[in-house]
Amino acid sequence: MKLEGGFINNLGRVYAIYTLGFLGFVILMGILEIAGVENTYIGWMFVAFTVLIYALIGILSRTMDSSQYYVAGREVPAVYNGMATAADWMSGASFIALAGGIYLKGYPYMAFLVGWTGGYVLVASLIAPYLRKFGCYTVPDFIGTRYGGNLARFCAVVVLVVASFTYVTAQINGTGTVAARALQIDFEVGVWVGLAGILFCSMLGGMRAVTWTQVAQYIVLIVAYLIPVFWMSNKLGYGLIPHLAQFDAVLRVQELESTLGVGTLLPTAEAQAEAGKLAALKVGINDASGEWMARWKFFTLVLCMMAGTASLPHVLMRYFTTSSVKAARQSVGWSLFFISLLYLSAPALATFTKLSLLDPNVATSIIGKSVADVTSLEWIQQWSNVGFLKIVDSNGDGIVQINDFFMRADIVVLATPEMAGLPYVISGLVAAGGLAAAMSTADGLLLAIANALSHDLYYKIIDPKVDTAKRLLVARIMLLVIGALGALVASMQLTGILGAVAWAFCFANSGLFFPLVLGVWWKRANRAGAIAGMIGGFGVGAWYLYMVQTGMTPWLGIDGLRFGMIGMPVSLILMVVVSLMTEEPDEETQKMVESIRIPKGKTYVS
Repeated sequence: MKLEGGFINNLGRVYAIYTLGFLGFVILMGILEIAGVENTYIGWMFVAFTVLIYALIGILSRTMDSSQYYVAGREVPAVYNGMATAADWMSGASFIALAGGIYLKGYPYMAFLVGWTGGYVLVASLIAPYLRKFGCYTVPDFIGTRYGGNLARFCAVVVLVVASFTYVTAQINGTGTVAARALQIDFEVGVWVGLAGILFCSMLGGMRAVTWTQVAQYIVLIVAYLIPVFWMSNKLGYGLIPHLAQFDAVLRVQELESTLGVGTLLPTAEAQAEAGKLAALKVGINDASGEWMARWKFFTLVLCMMAGTASLPHVLMRYFTTSSVKAARQSVGWSLFFISLLYLSAPALATFTKLSLLDPNVATSIIGKSVADVTSLEWIQQWSNVGFLKIVDSNGDGIVQINDFFMRADIVVLATPEMAGLPYVISGLVAAGGLAAAMSTADGLLLAIANALSHDLYYKIIDPKVDTAKRLLVARIMLLVIGALGALVASMQLTGILGAVAWAFCFANSGLFFPLVLGVWWKRANRAGAIAGMIGGFGVGAWYLYMVQTGMTPWLGIDGLRFGMIGMPVSLILMVVVSLMTEEPDEETQKMVESIRIPKGKTYVS
């Protein structure tokens, strides 16, 4: 049975019942924990319940209508599109890895928060409403129609696929991390378990299924993120409003870090070698390159994340689903509101987590305790069993020192309830939230890739006469293939979640930011300029990343997280110079560009 047309008119009631049902399930798990049910079984039930709910929504939303599959029929209300966009946006990087980055490296990682939220200002003011007025299905659809010709469309497809694939590997990495801990299986197996759930949500119903699944996933992830923050703030004695209380907590953290030698005591080479890819608590808190360079790095990371936000196809696709240009603008505002609920809480979560481990006045602290006592803790054993945590007694004194404790940054949020001594049901809830965050973004990314390959490459370039059924079949096959490749790459753990996400943003802004912005705001931009900008910016940015990763000294501190600072200027210069050196667009194209800035009137692609 498919979702009926009346579903749109009853969204409030449907999701209210869903939310109450989910909270009821959480309470039931709490009762089972009190009754003595093993934590492992509770973790399994959390994962199974949430994945089955998402899969059920995906199955009920199945469709063979191209408009429903690609843009959810352009009938998603602004508030719900804002929730879906927030879930699409708050990926494994936001939910799982961001607080971990702040936990390990302090304020420099706040640049991600500033850039990711600030990027929505660019989305709202420069791009989203105008793409909705244009009426396209995908970002390459806009590029191909605005500039004309298959080569421009093909270049956009290539940039989209590379950026989105890089991003999706990070999300599958996140699902693998959650599955590995909750199900006590190897990470390499967990990524395939996570992929199966992702495909169930998106394969049958496309954007229609992904939209309603993402709304459900947002409810889970925001509840799962906020409850531990408020609980820890109150438990540690900092009050009921963690967003205000965290400032006093930060002062206490600074005091403890100074006492314990955080940032000055380094792990021995032997301890670091034994820990492998895991990180010690104090790594990277102090930037030895000086205050000017630290500010420059902060600014460039913010700029790359902002431009990347405005360039990522899976985000821009969400605004194609609204009913009007006005609704697209409104949904950007709602997106930012729903995203801010999590982003404003991430620094507090990182701070309270660090206090739980460092403060000797807190029962859950581990620094200064005996190695035997710490390694006997259940949460230490469970995370150690899956290879995400390790205690190395580097000086053999039998005491856990500040540089003896190593962990993978990506587990900080997932392990926080256990670190803070909260009931295990909260750990299960957080695992469900992390899974929802990673799955929701992976859904959108896989759909963006599959739609670009099936609609823009196969239908628009290879076989324009193909019928709808075959187009949708190709899209679903692409979902399977790209998903499998993403799981394979994620299982190799080539980089952390935040690192892969930063790469994806820089790939996108190097190739697509200026072709999109100038395509809306500069009538003189033409096909040759857009092609030169996409190829040059993307190519130079990718080359620079490769050189830095293989040992080249970064220029002006622009490392692999910021290579968009190299690609974007090249893209802009080439696009402007080549456009001015070649023939201007025809009159019809220039009128079209003027028209898409006016909210009312016809759309150009249906």
